[in-house]
Amino acid sequence: MIVDQALYRGGVRQPCADLSDELFVLRVSGQEGDFIWVGLKDPTVEEFATVNQELGLHPLTIEDAVKGRQRVKLEQFGDDVTVLVLRPLRYLDETSDIETGELMVIVGDRFLLTVRRGDAQPLAGVRKRLEADPSLLARGPQAALYAILDRVVDGYVGIDGEVAADLEEIESDVFSDGEVDTAAIYRLKREILEFKRAVVPLAGPLHNLFATPRSPVRDSELQLLFRDVADHVQGVIDHIDGYDRLLADILTAHLAAVGVRQNSDMRKISAWVAIAAVPTMIAGIYGMNFEFMPELSAAIDIGGREFKYGYFVILAVMAASCAGLYRAFRRSGWL
Repeated sequence: MIVDQALYRGGVRQPCADLSDELFVLRVSGQEGDFIWVGLKDPTVEEFATVNQELGLHPLTIEDAVKGRQRVKLEQFGDDVTVLVLRPLRYLDETSDIETGELMVIVGDRFLLTVRRGDAQPLAGVRKRLEADPSLLARGPQAALYAILDRVVDGYVGIDGEVAADLEEIESDVFSDGEVDTAAIYRLKREILEFKRAVVPLAGPLHNLFATPRSPVRDSELQLLFRDVADHVQGVIDHIDGYDRLLADILTAHLAAVGVRQNSDMRKISAWVAIAAVPTMIAGIYGMNFEFMPELSAAIDIGGREFKYGYFVILAVMAASCAGLYRAFRRSGWL
């Protein structure tokens, strides 16, 4: 559907009637920097075809816009049309997930068309900010392209901070013997991969917007602004690479800690089994019921009465053996 449609003259918003008529007037008598901005969200084939009848886009551009699911890229069709595909992101505090959208920005002669899919980063705030700065908006549709890029990249910077906080929390739990869910580490690693897929491919297209002879941006001031955005993107990319390596190290350390704890538990279990085995063995020997076992008939005379002490001696041997083993295991650190 068409979310918004406006005509900008001298950086000031005006109502936009028929797209074809307005474009014709702008191309014939409009001042430099005047343009039309049409915003679409999740358009159907019919809705996009209606807009395209007025704009006359390349068939490949139409196919990409209708199908969606495009990789981040910058394409130029002739000298007039530039197509930039972005992946805006949104961080969900409740689940610490990163939600990915898709945004196609088409800049042509006196027009800018945005095709947004998903709910990540609406562009209404970008329009309002631009409309509050007529001097920037008067530089034309490429100024709007800069504002959109700046907003998307600001979102990346914000998510960068959230991911850093999540990573620091997991790292603290791992190295402080706190409760850590291995699945949480894998989830964060997956979110970082999704983050990386959105940000890393953007570096090349941004560079082409301000630092190559075929750059569609001729305004030197806008080139500086695009370069500033590129610097922010590169900073986020550097952080993502660091997060990926650090998270791999954290996962390795966590698995090693789990192995150490399991080994410690096995040593404790083995020690208690050894302690229990000694009296079990002795009881097994004396439970064989042989008739002639000297300890069974060992006795002393006490006041004319025979007192058989073998049973108590065996109990004492069992207790002493268990105590000796317990002390040995404690000394060696097994218990």
